[in-house]
Amino acid sequence: MTQKTLMVQGTTSDAGKSTLVAGLCRVLQRRGVAVAPFKPQNMALNSAVTAEGGEIGRAQAVQAQACGLTPHVDMNPVLLKPCSDTGAQVIIHGRAVDNMEAKRYHDYKTFAWQAVAESHQRLCDQYQAVIVEGAGSPAEINLRDRDIANMGFAERVDCPVILIADIDKGGVFAHLVGTLALLSETEQARIKGFVINRFRGDIALLQSGLDWLEDYTGKPVLGVLPYLHGLHLEAEDAISEEPDIERADKVLDIVVPVLPHISNHTDFDPLRLHPQVRLHFVGPDQPKPSADLVILPGSKAVRPDLNWLRAQGWEDYLQRHLRYGGKLLGICGGYQMLGECIADPQGIEGAAGDSEGLGWLPTRTVLTAEKALRNVRGQLTLLNETVPVSGYEIHCGVTEVAEGRPALAALEQGPDGACSEDGQIVGTYLHGLFETPETTRLILRWAGLEQAETLDYHQLREDGINRLADTLEQHLDMAAVLALLDLSAEHAGA
Repeated sequence: MTQKTLMVQGTTSDAGKSTLVAGLCRVLQRRGVAVAPFKPQNMALNSAVTAEGGEIGRAQAVQAQACGLTPHVDMNPVLLKPCSDTGAQVIIHGRAVDNMEAKRYHDYKTFAWQAVAESHQRLCDQYQAVIVEGAGSPAEINLRDRDIANMGFAERVDCPVILIADIDKGGVFAHLVGTLALLSETEQARIKGFVINRFRGDIALLQSGLDWLEDYTGKPVLGVLPYLHGLHLEAEDAISEEPDIERADKVLDIVVPVLPHISNHTDFDPLRLHPQVRLHFVGPDQPKPSADLVILPGSKAVRPDLNWLRAQGWEDYLQRHLRYGGKLLGICGGYQMLGECIADPQGIEGAAGDSEGLGWLPTRTVLTAEKALRNVRGQLTLLNETVPVSGYEIHCGVTEVAEGRPALAALEQGPDGACSEDGQIVGTYLHGLFETPETTRLILRWAGLEQAETLDYHQLREDGINRLADTLEQHLDMAAVLALLDLSAEHAGA
């Protein structure tokens, strides 16, 4: 059995796999272990750009931070970005190779496995421990053939597995026992223990159930993790529930439409956590509240999502919003929508053709096969004030701004974005711009919040990782975890 690799699988999506991996990475890093995260296959529209210009899931970027590492494409060698109900863009080692329907990708998994195996081996060669995150559930019978994301991976590399379940969803014992029952005998033997996540209440009332579970399955419960109120770690894909924070008396209302193919909604986490901001995610057919600022987010399918916006009445809503003095910001795909035209002559994001944009910025966009992937920094100017800005670009479009019109930002790599003549509307390709405190403060002031507080999002994320690691030290059998990794006694103490 591969002792330096430990895999975390979950009974369901959102069981806590990403969180447990991040916490274990920080615990081991604090104990002096050279550790790296790994997710063989990830399906998510929230992604990050690595230093070498590749694309991986954002959860792995957070886990890299927990390890004290710079994100690398080997940490997530296969990334699937859904672009329809049945298809996705397939990204191998950080680069898009093609859009594939589900059946075609299933056949392609033989090639995808090679990327997974190569990346895993490189990490094993460099680090003392590799903590692996599964995807969804290992008991998805229809996906067992050629599986590279869960037990298919664990069986091939011969590594132990911890199975985590979310008790807050209800039915935790059924989830654990049912998942175990649907595995083969060798896969069952591979599971070395259970972790129960998000428990609230008196642990004494749960004890009889834990005793029964261990007796029935013959496997130990390695830990019961408490529900951590107010913990913030970036979501892998689903939009997280409203954070539990105390808001100021005077708040700025920001509205974000939840596009069918919304991407990198983690852009808005610093705003969701800001005490002077009330952020409203508005889904299909939901009422649209009044706002000081509306932000059109990124999209994996810009033209279809623009059609959806219009069908949902957003164009009329935005015209009214602007007429009453509201501000409008577009990020990436949202920036493209604000222009005069979006052309997709090669059918990059669906059927080839052109779409008329909203027409509020003097820009024209052509979608191209080559995706821009880069981390950037520079200066952003609003209200005659210039502040530092940093972020990352992930987009297929090339956008031309009308000659003579000023850019929103002057980056080391060149100009970015555009502004309307009246200053009410701005657009940018920069994801992650709200992670720069000075940029957030200026944008909030532009939107109407005169005295905006400074929120250090990077420190807030670091505090969350440390809080999670402290919780694992207290509630998880770390001696058993270290034994599964065959780590020496020198790492037993915190």
